[in-house]
Amino acid sequence: MNEHIGIEVAYALPHDQIVRQLNVPAGTTAKQAVELSGISRMLSEIDLSQNKLGIFGKLIKPDTILNDRDRVEIYRPLAVDPKEARRRRAEEAKAIRNNAPKTLQG
Repeated sequence: MNEHIGIEVAYALPHDQIVRQLNVPAGTTAKQAVELSGISRMLSEIDLSQNKLGIFGKLIKPDTILNDRDRVEIYRPLAVDPKEARRRRAEEAKAIRNNAPKTLQG
């Protein structure tokens, strides 16, 4: 019996996304699905040795075997580390508070 499963492979760009629906043989890995989708050939920025993969927002290893209806997501590298971004915002807010004019208390 030659069983196939239906999956999606998705890559989100800043203002667009690419989604490919595929029927692949049971036992296909996430990495194989990305390769079969053709998305990594379309966009030179995708490097499967660097880009992380996930299924519905949960990180997975490239050799993860897919299940029917899985959505493999190819993640872009973060421009700024989230912890660093929060630290910068906190410092900016503190600077604004410290430089705000003092109100008269009566």
